[in-house]
Amino acid sequence: MTSPAPAIVSVMSALADDTRWQILTSLGDQPASASALARQLPVSRQAINKHLDVLKAVGLVESRTEGRELVFHALGGQLSRLAEELERIGRVWDRRLERIRRQAERPRSTPGS
Repeated sequence: MTSPAPAIVSVMSALADDTRWQILTSLGDQPASASALARQLPVSRQAINKHLDVLKAVGLVESRTEGRELVFHALGGQLSRLAEELERIGRVWDRRLERIRRQAERPRSTPGS
């Protein structure tokens, strides 16, 4: 069995936090500053910045200066890689379950027949 790439594990770990998931979902809808995100969520701007640092570190968001604000944007590359890995795992399990189903449905010979 191969182990997942460290980047995928890091992305999954980052997404395991509810607040980071909400931030990423919001940024998926539209770019926003940390202040704007703090107004949407029940956490402080400082906490939002820490969450954004984690999301940036795993490649899920990037920032750029727009006027006087630092605006954050969601990036899809890491999510696409994660989705591909989850799809691969799903296909493996589908094949396993299909083999189990076929085995269970196979006629069984009875003793003496």
